[in-house]
Amino acid sequence: MFTPAAEATFAALVNTTVETDRWTGVLKGAAYRIEVPKTGWNGKLVMWAHGYRGTGPSLTVDTPIMRRYLLEKGYAWAASSYSKNYYDVRAGVEDTNALALNFSSIASANNRVLAAPTKIFITGISMGGHITAAAIDAEAQATAINKVKYAGAVPMCGVLGDTELFNYFAGYQVVAQQLAGVPITSFPVANFESLTPTIRAALWSSYPTQTNAQGDKLKNVMMNLSGGARPFYAEGWSNASNQNNIWASLGGDGTINGILTQNVLDTTAFTYKIDASSTATTAADNAFNASIFKIKPTAEANRLRRDGLRWIPATSADFNVPVVTLHTLGDLFVPFKMEQIFNERAKAKGSDKWLVQRAIRDVGHCAFTAAEATSAFDAMVLWEAGGPKPAGDDVVTAATVAAPTYGCTFTNNTPSTEDYTPPAVRAGFQANYPKCQ
Repeated sequence: MFTPAAEATFAALVNTTVETDRWTGVLKGAAYRIEVPKTGWNGKLVMWAHGYRGTGPSLTVDTPIMRRYLLEKGYAWAASSYSKNYYDVRAGVEDTNALALNFSSIASANNRVLAAPTKIFITGISMGGHITAAAIDAEAQATAINKVKYAGAVPMCGVLGDTELFNYFAGYQVVAQQLAGVPITSFPVANFESLTPTIRAALWSSYPTQTNAQGDKLKNVMMNLSGGARPFYAEGWSNASNQNNIWASLGGDGTINGILTQNVLDTTAFTYKIDASSTATTAADNAFNASIFKIKPTAEANRLRRDGLRWIPATSADFNVPVVTLHTLGDLFVPFKMEQIFNERAKAKGSDKWLVQRAIRDVGHCAFTAAEATSAFDAMVLWEAGGPKPAGDDVVTAATVAAPTYGCTFTNNTPSTEDYTPPAVRAGFQANYPKCQ
């Protein structure tokens, strides 16, 4: 049973002249926060979608990283805890939409009369980036129970490949076991946890920071599965948080805890590049791929439903509103490959004219500065208002992505106390990273 953590209020933003009304409550089993400038509201509402909260019973809500920008520009914002935890993107979309639809009635219940928003935008991080991309997708627009027509979106560090993220974890496990001499011969793997010490001992001289020669083959495979050669991959690979997050995602049976009861994993399309001596496919690569186990999904495991969105909503990039995305290059938990998948899907749908993508030079998952997030959101709303399509990064041309200065254009290390990574910590990381010229 999930319990929304109802709040009496939440703290006002400090060091600003903007005074706000701040409302909290519970809507259809989900806690919420809403904040509106007391004067000068611009009539627009921004929905904030938070990331994964685990499997515990307590439902919590937070504030957007660009909160200061939003309030000082006159926006109202609202955020839901969602009515369920787990990786429940379906609940995230429905509960975020429901909150948007109830914005004016909640204001009225708090003795403030507000018209329906003239425009509603959506943004979020990680699982919230998946929610953001799914909410604007044509499939969700058609099948959601609570329907909201968003004017634009900014998915950040998002799971933009939907179930492809789980395939990525499965690829890591399949390759790691093969290279460690304990190959998968049937799926699911029994007692994977008991194999963990053997795998790590075979592939790392010092887990999680230093792989040995055999482990370097896994490192090369995952470079390609996570987005290809690029700045910050090496730093991301040796980052303890990235590795520990990945390992926490291994060893399952292909179902999604609390969400999906059938195996959704599919590694049949993967070709693994273990040989780093050449960018071309070598005999060693061919032999490895010929011998490795392929995980196949249960047919229609994540099929369309008759009662709303899929168990794991699709991010097929079928949208017709401005979208600006952000992703850190060294993120290996939700890898940069998600951006490339989303780009390919947008081109297939003809929606790439509405898509701008930006790469950020950092290793952490969602390790953005408030300045980077604000810049992306500001670019999206100016574009939506009739301005030119903003600049972005080419995320798919291998030579471009591999350039040492890739990601320099939109990385902004100007620190603030609102950043997800404390400024001093990020400054320490950045001091050791390749410099922009």
